[in-house]
Amino acid sequence: MRRLLLPVALSFAATAVFAQETAKPKPEDTEVWSPVPPVVTPAGAVTTPPPSDAIVLFDGKSLDQWVQVSDKSPAKWAVNGGILTVNKEKGVGNIETKKTFRNYQLHIEWRVPATIAGEGQGRGNSGVFLASTGSGDAGYELQVLDSYQNKTYVNGMAGSIYKQAIPLANPGLKPGEWQSYDVIWTAPTFNADGSVKTPAYATVLFNGVLVENHFQ
Repeated sequence: MRRLLLPVALSFAATAVFAQETAKPKPEDTEVWSPVPPVVTPAGAVTTPPPSDAIVLFDGKSLDQWVQVSDKSPAKWAVNGGILTVNKEKGVGNIETKKTFRNYQLHIEWRVPATIAGEGQGRGNSGVFLASTGSGDAGYELQVLDSYQNKTYVNGMAGSIYKQAIPLANPGLKPGEWQSYDVIWTAPTFNADGSVKTPAYATVLFNGVLVENHFQ
């Protein structure tokens, strides 16, 4: 089985733009702590094999479909035993697909380490950017985090669109267990003058449980 392992704490918060005279808010100013999504016990990660027309982004053997975000050089994360692991070395940073996509369905399987220290956002913090809104880490981030009996702000827990949308439920499994995201992404469209014609939408299933329903 081809799987993605995300064991390192990485913060991929979107960048906001402010008027020059407006003071930049502290990170905690955008944290939401209630209502807390109900805990749901899922059947487990969804591990259905890909359909015949799927574009397989990770085949368990190589990172041929990926590059470094910083300079588009070959991706420097580790592949071992069919598992892709975040590279914790300083300066390595994020990876992205070589191909670009607009409307898509995405399946990803991930886990945080079975033994993990810290609390809140310090437990396996990473993320999947569903779309970019600029250079660097600006974009729509689907949060990856240990959310099993781990208190944190609800717009930053696993299944959230980071600091944009609170998940409808918390079906997170224990650290060390494989989990899954299934995402349906609809890209925005624009008028000739650059104004938004139709917004972006995201629907997310976390371990088979609906946590984001056509979020705009």
